[in-house]
Amino acid sequence: MDIRNIAIIAHVDHGKTTLVDQLLKQSGSFRENQSVAERVMDSNDIERERGITILAKATSVEWKGTRVNIVDTPGHADFGGEVERILSMVDGVCLLVDAAEGPMPQTKFVTSKALALGLRPIVVLNKVDKPAAEPDQTLNEVFDLFANLGASDEQLDFPHVYASGIGGWADETLDGPRKDMSALFDLILRHVQPPAQLARRDEPFQMLATTLGADPFIGRILTGRVEAGTARAGDTLKALSRDGERIEQFRVSKVLAFRGLTQTPIDEAVAGDIVTLAGMTKATVADTLCAPEVDTPLQAKPIDPPTISVTFGINDSPLAGRDGTKVQSRVIRERLLREAETNVAIKVEDTPGGDAFVVSGRGELQMGVLIENMRREGFELSISRPRVIFRDEDGERLEPVEEVIIDVDDDYTGVVIDKLTGARKGDLVEMRPAGHGKTRIVAHVPSRGLIGYQGEFMTDTRGNGVLNRIFHGWTPFKGAIQGRRQGVLISMEDGVSVAYALWNLEERGKLFIGAQEQVYQGMVIGEHSRDNDLEVNPLKGKKLTNVRASGTDEAVRLTPPVRMSLEEAIAYIDDDELVEVTPRIVRLRKRHLDPHERKRQSRAGA
Repeated sequence: MDIRNIAIIAHVDHGKTTLVDQLLKQSGSFRENQSVAERVMDSNDIERERGITILAKATSVEWKGTRVNIVDTPGHADFGGEVERILSMVDGVCLLVDAAEGPMPQTKFVTSKALALGLRPIVVLNKVDKPAAEPDQTLNEVFDLFANLGASDEQLDFPHVYASGIGGWADETLDGPRKDMSALFDLILRHVQPPAQLARRDEPFQMLATTLGADPFIGRILTGRVEAGTARAGDTLKALSRDGERIEQFRVSKVLAFRGLTQTPIDEAVAGDIVTLAGMTKATVADTLCAPEVDTPLQAKPIDPPTISVTFGINDSPLAGRDGTKVQSRVIRERLLREAETNVAIKVEDTPGGDAFVVSGRGELQMGVLIENMRREGFELSISRPRVIFRDEDGERLEPVEEVIIDVDDDYTGVVIDKLTGARKGDLVEMRPAGHGKTRIVAHVPSRGLIGYQGEFMTDTRGNGVLNRIFHGWTPFKGAIQGRRQGVLISMEDGVSVAYALWNLEERGKLFIGAQEQVYQGMVIGEHSRDNDLEVNPLKGKKLTNVRASGTDEAVRLTPPVRMSLEEAIAYIDDDELVEVTPRIVRLRKRHLDPHERKRQSRAGA
């Protein structure tokens, strides 16, 4: 059977997973009476809840006698470690762009990787049936984007279709019949070249491992595109590292391939196809699986370096161990090392004490997803504030800078520009009208300045602004950047919070807890209205007397507390604070300090 390998790339929430749903349905991958969930490729619980693709997944459909292997890639730069490996498996890309929003930062990130590999894109203008859609303008913006990214003349001569993923149609013209996806299927068969590897079927077997998984029945499994030769179950292969060092020799226990949504056993893996092999025990991502006579590994694409680090530690608060079942540092370390093994964008290092671990990655969202997965597995953790990773080149200290693209109502452009270019030391690159009373702002801002800015941005724009960011490059260190301006309210007692005490504390600032909640000494229970920290007593009850007077027995009415999400809490804390994460709750607290350190800090504050 003829083969085409293609990846679908897009910005977050531009509809690529929905589009894949329609391709699967209209190619006959499902029975007519089969019950299929919406966004069927989002298999992870967090992916379904947030509507984002975190893990790259492959599927395949058959169209007019040709097998089309489709890879659904993550749209967020924090999960770019997946994207870089996946693009090495395909021969073409479908670039999906929202016809109303136009090319966005993550579109630029993934497209630059695809163009650098020489892949010729197909542009799908999605959501053209939205009232605010401007497909012609979007098409021009895509062309400009390709030109700015250094696309070749062949890549600039890209075909395009107009589509609606939710409506289930794609047409070559804007006024087409709008019936089905056949125009997109036919364009993929015409435009994407068959794998060049098809001509290498008689050579010794070679495959670059791009994704790592585990099956409860067959153990470790590695997925990739077969670069040469064939392999069957029972064949003996070896694994080579990037440097050509032999890792292990193993016997292939199973050969699996994607057929629709499931991986099914096949007789043999042939050059050009995307397959999964089982039987190895040590081989991992970026290793070459090959025949015993092959000595040269396949070239693996370099991965962009991490830009932030977070310290994971045991939960040593007075309430530790009440919710979770996995609280020991040994268990936390094993879980983090297992994550680093399958996710090449993450690095794990031990701290000198051995009870905490420094995890480096691409961004706050990636860290938030890892922590959320761990808490759902029963872990209890304490998490530090994210720190930016610096570089030293030729004696000069460099820091990461991100490109920020903001769509905001015209009324709020002043405050946004002031915050980005003032205290956060960003550089304004572009500012232009975006239509419908909105302005698009493009700025280059140090990553340090964006930690914790999302919540402040939503407040400044009354919830109407949209902020997207992506790693841009490295720049000389720009000096100190002011962090959070407000202090916090800290509990000075252990016990259960009292409504009367919280009612009296409301004039001091915003509260993070409600009545009848467990608190302990050092726990952060609110944000102070001033810039200093304040120790308060949330357990102080009302003094009772036998004298009754008018107005003394009024009902206490509390303002609803501010409940932070996990990512918001991590971005909010200061350097001397931690986020306590359990399967049931997220708390903030001050770090435990020994008496000498506490005395030193109090003197410094005085």
